[in-house]
Amino acid sequence: RNNFTDLEDPMLLKTVPQKFCTTCGMPLILDGRYLPERLLGKGGFGTAFLAKDRRSPTFKYCVVKQFQPSSDLSPQQLATAQNLFEREAHVLEKLGNQHPQIPDLFAYFPLEAPGWQSSKPQQFFYIVQEYIKGENLETELAAKGQFSEIEVREVLQEILKILEFVHDHDVIHRDIKPSNIMRDDQGRLYLLDFGAVKQVTQNPGGISTGIYSLGFAPPEQMRGYTVFPSTDLYALAATCLVLLTGKEPQELFDSYSDQWRWKQFVSVSDELASILDKMLLPTPSDRFGSATQLLTALNPVSIPPIPQPSPVVSSSGTQLQPAVTSRFISPLELLSRAAFTGFEFGVLACLGLALYQKFGLSLIVLSMISLIAIT
Repeated sequence: RNNFTDLEDPMLLKTVPQKFCTTCGMPLILDGRYLPERLLGKGGFGTAFLAKDRRSPTFKYCVVKQFQPSSDLSPQQLATAQNLFEREAHVLEKLGNQHPQIPDLFAYFPLEAPGWQSSKPQQFFYIVQEYIKGENLETELAAKGQFSEIEVREVLQEILKILEFVHDHDVIHRDIKPSNIMRDDQGRLYLLDFGAVKQVTQNPGGISTGIYSLGFAPPEQMRGYTVFPSTDLYALAATCLVLLTGKEPQELFDSYSDQWRWKQFVSVSDELASILDKMLLPTPSDRFGSATQLLTALNPVSIPPIPQPSPVVSSSGTQLQPAVTSRFISPLELLSRAAFTGFEFGVLACLGLALYQKFGLSLIVLSMISLIAIT
């Protein structure tokens, strides 16, 4: 808690070089630009703050994620955590600026600060990204209760469209859950927190790092095996079950039979139940192979029937067969058509003989010319 009046005055804030914490000496204006205001959340490897950008004319809000792993991590764990944090920055830069429902990346930078109660300096890393004003689906579920089937279908549709884009760029999210889906003030859904992403192109067929959310991760991810697009689809289905039932995944999964037991808590259409069950199959190859396949299953194309002519009914109520109309051709008309055809052949024969005598065209070529002319 630092009392600096020039950080509260908009005009002074734009020009002040830097301010430091009076207790620990930490710079308060990150990268000389971002001023954290309040805590948004804290996870295993970092902390998220709401901050404002003093280089923006309106002091636009943004999210600053600070990477500060626990001091009791081994060097290998520390390297893994730092790699995951940096990977999120790369993915946000690659995807966020291309898709409207993935937060944009604004900055990524390291920072070294003097150690608090220690002579050893502290190393920090920061990600600055777009701030989505709204609430995540975990908070929404706690406030309003269970989602209806229509609401869950909406979540499925929107997140699948985002995953279709993400998977097409050879990226797997690996941490889909209600708290990582945000609904903004206009009702648009966003996919957040790419901290556990897997870039398939960097290490095809590689081993998972073991970063996942218990209850939402499928068997292959929990065992540290290769992950697939269907890995994200499994987690999305588990998310839908939580929204439909209002219960945690551990309450819905029967570890004794190794099956999901959720239908007793909610009533949905057979179509949606079948889709969710397939998404939750333990073997990746038995699930839907892609978000595109799943979108097709959710939105089957119906072929409109060919319209049939209305039946003709007599005055007595008997259905009549449609009349077949025909035209009578007189013998005189037949003779005139035959005479005209004979005249055409005569003209073609004379033309063919003349061409043969002058140019020496073969009979085959003459026959072809005759057929074309007749046609």
